[in-house]
Amino acid sequence: MANDSSFIEFVLEQIEYPGELQAKAMFGGHTLYADGKIFALICDNKLFIKPTDAGRSFIGEVTEAPPFPGAKNSFLIEEKLEDREWLSKLVRITQKALPEPKKRKK
Repeated sequence: MANDSSFIEFVLEQIEYPGELQAKAMFGGHTLYADGKIFALICDNKLFIKPTDAGRSFIGEVTEAPPFPGAKNSFLIEEKLEDREWLSKLVRITQKALPEPKKRKK
C-alpha cells in the first residue's frame, strides 16, 4: 500500500478547499482529512473517497473498490483525478455529508 510522496502532493494540490486539508500516513497508506473529517484514503497511489449519498449523486456512474483487502468499498477516483474543479467539488460535497468526528475520551 505504499504511496509516492509526489502522488500525495499532487492530490492535495488538486483539491481547492476553503478549510484545512491534511494527509497523515497510516497503516502503509495515507488518510486525508478536511477540517478534521476523514474523507479519503490514498493506497497504492490510488485515491479512494468515502462513499456518501451526496457524493454518489454528484459522480453519477460510480466505480467502487476497497482501498485495501478486507476494507469496505469506497469511490475510486481515476479518470477525473486531474479535473481540479470536479475533484474539489466532490471533496466539499463529501466533507459536508460526513458526520462530525467523535470526541476522543481522555
